[in-house]
Amino acid sequence: MRIIDPNTTSTEELHQYLVGTVAPRPIAFASTVDEEGRPNLAPYSFFNCFSSNPPILVFSSNRRVSNNTTKDTLHNVEKTGEVVINAVNFSIVRQMAVASMDYPQGVSEFEKAGLTPIPSDLVRPFRVKESPAQMECRVREILPMGEGGGAGHLIVCELLRLHISEEALDEDGRINP
Repeated sequence: MRIIDPNTTSTEELHQYLVGTVAPRPIAFASTVDEEGRPNLAPYSFFNCFSSNPPILVFSSNRRVSNNTTKDTLHNVEKTGEVVINAVNFSIVRQMAVASMDYPQGVSEFEKAGLTPIPSDLVRPFRVKESPAQMECRVREILPMGEGGGAGHLIVCELLRLHISEEALDEDGRINP
């Protein structure tokens, strides 16, 4: 068995081991707006549900390994305290790949990926119409995990409203995986 020491393994190599080991990973779009109301959309595979009471979702916005910079999503949640977590399914996986590209601030990933922004009920960020489940959230806490490239910022979100496509539900009204 291969032994990996995180202290002597490069961040890039360790990242590949981690994402390959923790699988399958759910992927979601985090939809935010900046202080001027411009939308931002980014996919995150470091995402999950951590509690039902209170309903808590988390995702991690990691510093870029290449230049140790942070993403627009992190800046936006720090400023506005709001995010919409949109589930990604197979039907929008190509759009997810397009939205994952690094665009200049102010460029709409919704537009680039051909996804439809729709208004949320309780928060300013838009929901992704094509997503089978959209979760409007208030950011409760942002926990920095480190300062170097690859370090995450754990974003803890409280669910305020959940929208589920009827097509994602079975005859009993439960999620049909």
